[in-house]
This record gives sequence, C-alpha cells and structure tokens, in this order.
Amino acid sequence: MSADAAPTPRASARARRIPKPRPPLDELEARIGHAFADRDLLVRALTHTSKATGRGGSYQRLEFLGDRVLGLAVADCLYAAFPEADEGDLSRRLAGLVRRESCAGVAASWEVGPHLILGQGEVMGGGRRNQTILADVCEAILGAIYQDAGFAAARAVVEAHFRPSALSASPRGRDAKSALQEWAMGRSLPIPLYAVVERTGPDHAPRFRIAVQVEGLEPGLGEGASKRVAEQEAARAVLEREGIAAPDAGAGETA
Repeated sequence: MSADAAPTPRASARARRIPKPRPPLDELEARIGHAFADRDLLVRALTHTSKATGRGGSYQRLEFLGDRVLGLAVADCLYAAFPEADEGDLSRRLAGLVRRESCAGVAASWEVGPHLILGQGEVMGGGRRNQTILADVCEAILGAIYQDAGFAAARAVVEAHFRPSALSASPRGRDAKSALQEWAMGRSLPIPLYAVVERTGPDHAPRFRIAVQVEGLEPGLGEGASKRVAEQEAARAVLEREGIAAPDAGAGETA
C-alpha cells in the first residue's frame, strides 16, 4: 500500500452485530410445498419463546397441535401403504418416522434455520442448528398447515417429506448398509459414516469393531471378522434400534 493510500475502513462492532435479513418466506413455502393463506401462522411457527411477545406468540401451541397432526398423518399413510402389516409392525414404523431426530432432519431439509425468529442469546448459542428447536419447529409448521388448510394439506406435506411408504419391508438379501443409506437419503441426511473403533486378534484372524454415525442418531456398533461384516452389523444395530425395517439376519454380510 502506498504511503498516501487511505486505509480500508473496518466495520464497527455495532455494524458487525446487525443481523442479516431473513430470506423471503415464499422460498421456505416452496420447499415445504404449501403456500399459506394466513402467513401469520407460518411466522408464529418460526418464532421461538425467546423472541415471542405475549402468551401464545411462540411456536409452542402449534408444536403441540403439529405433533398430533404428524402422528395421525403418518399412521394414516402407513395404514394405507401396508395393508398386510399388523399393529406391531405399524407401530414400529410409526415410531421410526415421528422421532424428534426425524422431525429435525425434515426441518433441516426445509432449511428453516435462516428463517427462525430467535432471541439474541439463542442466536449466539447456535439455535439455528439446534436439533431440538428444529424438531419443534417442524411440528409447529405442520400444526400451522393444519390450521391454515386442514388435515388433507398437512397429510400431503407429511407424505412428501416423511415418506412413510418408503419404509417398506426390506427385500430378502438386501444388505443392512444399503437399507440404512436409503433411509438416511430419504430423510435428506448425509450418508452414514463408518469408522474402525478397535482391531483385535492376530493378523490371520482379526476382529473388527466398527461404529456407524448417522446425523442426529446415536452411533451403532458392530463386530466381525472383516470390516465389511462389522459395518453390516453396525448398520443393522441402528436399523433395529430405531425401529426401521431391517434385512434378514445374514443378508449381505460379505457385501
């Protein structure tokens, strides 16, 4: 820089604290698949208690409603999609779809984070990526859709984004890793990641302990005489724990 060149002015601390404007709500509506007649409902569904004015100004009441709407919509979809399934099978599928991790994953796929209306403390604490907040807002948005346009509209959104019909029973021979990856992709989550936790035994007869990580879920652990077998067992552990239909035991162990 030359001696007479003026230095580039630095933004003041106050200017750096000015929040970025939230994206247009019609972009969020397009990702959700519902255009609100009463957009105030959507705004309320995005408003955290830290920013609410007065009782009922946050998403809490809509979250309460949306939780019930989600359960009924998923149950209705599963009942229609699996006419041969018994009550136990339907219940397991339902539990896997309405988990808070599933709701958070759907909210993330909608990219609700930049649209959230949060107090400064929540913003500084990473509230736009907080899995609990995302799950709550997902349910609140479903409650808002129900209030705005009725159950049929809410069910259509649930069917499009929670994809209950995609959790069909795994065909015989399909491996657990493929089943888990397809489930994660259906939730718009990153592909599962596998890592060796422990290797024991001699070189000619090793044993591997492998962990698989799916975003939003506890890791699954598996053991086997090869990495591939251990990965299959780790994937199967997640499928069984989360109530996701798993392939028959032994399928794909050499994949």
